[in-house]
Amino acid sequence: MDCMACLRRRHKDSPNGCKPTKVMHDADVTSQHPTNVPFSPNGFQPGKPTVNFTMAELNRITGNFSDSHKIGEGYFGAVYQGRLRDGTTLAIKRAKKDAFEARDREFQTEVDILAQVEHLNLVRLIASLEDQNERLLVTEFVPNGNLRNHLDGTGQGHGVILDMSTRLNIAIDVAQALAYLHYYTDKPIIHRDVKSSNILITDTFRAKVADFGFSRAGPSGEEGATHVSTQVKGTAGYLDPEYLTTYQLNVKSDVYSFGILLVELFTGRRPIELTRPSDERVTVRWAFKQYLEGRLRVIVDPNLQVTQADFSILECIFDLAFDCSAPTKHDRPNMREVKEKLWDIRRKYQLIKDRQQEGSEAGPEYGDYYENGSHTPRESRRPHGNSRTNRRSEEYHRSHLG
Repeated sequence: MDCMACLRRRHKDSPNGCKPTKVMHDADVTSQHPTNVPFSPNGFQPGKPTVNFTMAELNRITGNFSDSHKIGEGYFGAVYQGRLRDGTTLAIKRAKKDAFEARDREFQTEVDILAQVEHLNLVRLIASLEDQNERLLVTEFVPNGNLRNHLDGTGQGHGVILDMSTRLNIAIDVAQALAYLHYYTDKPIIHRDVKSSNILITDTFRAKVADFGFSRAGPSGEEGATHVSTQVKGTAGYLDPEYLTTYQLNVKSDVYSFGILLVELFTGRRPIELTRPSDERVTVRWAFKQYLEGRLRVIVDPNLQVTQADFSILECIFDLAFDCSAPTKHDRPNMREVKEKLWDIRRKYQLIKDRQQEGSEAGPEYGDYYENGSHTPRESRRPHGNSRTNRRSEEYHRSHLG
């Protein structure tokens, strides 16, 4: 059976998940001197002003940026947790002092973007601060760590094993955020650093996309037009191979990264794992080969409990993931299409769960049907062997992924 049959239903284009937000000003915030945002070198018009904290206030709520308040650290700098007098918890991202000009550009880019976008699945900007060589962003606090924490089972107690439904919800949330950035802003925004550590998880296990320091304004003309970047930025393993070789960045570069993220979400593996055998180090290449050989069980995260009835859903998910991570942009769907397909998969999955609860398709556990990580083509519903799939297989083995 052709897996893509489950993906044919289409819906009217709309920014699903888009929810206007209102910034609540706390008494601890000083609003007399709003931030002046200069024109961004990354192509964004200045965003609306945000409200400034003073440095003294940020020192107070973070315990002078003590390690006890630190909740994460990345390329840009460390992230701290702070609490206002009214009990509101905030996240404060403080730029590193080295390579100040580069950090300042990333800071301005993130302020420009976050100040002008509003979406339920994007981290919300509260304030920003420029004080001599200090660059700080104050955002909403997302309490449940990042996606990679949960896939690794590590990180400040954020090691909850994510079930099938939660992983699907996270995939949909990220797809909605990217579709909004690409199609529902004044000018397309290319995130350029979509990865699991930039996907924050809420207390209800929904996702918010964070970290816009590498983002760029995309072309506003026909889809497929490119924005030429003078420097490749992003994270190894998630980078669009066409962008790496041509320096031409477009919205399909985010689609590629999302495909890698989708593989990561359902395999549990990082995009590049150097401790693995040589033929498994690039996860998407390894997973695609196993998938074509009908060994879907080998691909699926061993921590993910699935039933026989879930198998058709997993096939649809991986088929979409491999479409998104096709080596050339012309073979990738756009994020609007990806979002719609994920919603179709989600509805199909819910129908299966409803039937199981009714007792009509309870089905034994996945592992009861398969041994040694293999299955027959009939049981596996192997991917359709059309010319596109065969061409994609050849391209995967030829291309430098990650």
